[in-house]
Amino acid sequence: MDIVVCVKQVPDTNEVKIDPEEGTLIREGVPSIINPEDRHGIEEAIKLKEEYGGKVTVISMGPPQAEEVLKEALAMGVDEAILVSDRAFAGSDTWVTAYTITEAIKNLDGFDLIFCGRQAIDGDTAQVGPQIAENLGIPQVTYATDLNIEGKEVEVKRQLEDGYSIIETELPLLVTVLDDINDPRYPSIKGIVDAYRKQEIEVWGADDLKLDESRLGLDASPTKVHKTFVPTHEKKGEILEGDPKEQAKELINKLKEEKVV
Repeated sequence: MDIVVCVKQVPDTNEVKIDPEEGTLIREGVPSIINPEDRHGIEEAIKLKEEYGGKVTVISMGPPQAEEVLKEALAMGVDEAILVSDRAFAGSDTWVTAYTITEAIKNLDGFDLIFCGRQAIDGDTAQVGPQIAENLGIPQVTYATDLNIEGKEVEVKRQLEDGYSIIETELPLLVTVLDDINDPRYPSIKGIVDAYRKQEIEVWGADDLKLDESRLGLDASPTKVHKTFVPTHEKKGEILEGDPKEQAKELINKLKEEKVV
């Protein structure tokens, strides 16, 4: 079984900073990680490879430094890692990103199953996975929490707001996963050594994929971000001092003013 996992390098959410003038994320000097739900896609792919055999290929679209997350994926146990990177891709929205990754997947020798995380923590759109499936003309199941395969038949447990549904479909298929589908493994020492010393990451640019230049980057992206900002917290905590009984009365009055009690 040949499995593709789409992953994204995202900034550690505890370290996100925004340029106040440009309204864009400041990525320089900010720690980056594999998008958390993408890690669960990697784990599910490796588990299926261990059960059925085959190959797991991880693809990421991003700047050169995204190689770090691909090294981690290799250390976890995937077989091949591909970085889709080119200055022409800068500013791509989900529509253009999905087109670019789709063409990268078409450049492979084939696939049976594609995994994506439900959404990336730096955008929360949940659009790229479904758009890739639509571009490829294959079925998709989103919000997956369990998956079973029998030959070409696939049964997926899909989370809903008030329960779940069971979807039956066939390979080839794209699945977006939630974080409760599995517990991702930690890279082994041998895996880390092999990833950094023996395994190579392929880098594909626009020319390698023979992409339509009119469909690349910021100019081709229909989504325009009007404004990006860090939420401000106007209310501050207050420490009450003095007699405990008076503090209690003052606290109750303040809670009443805020309509808490």
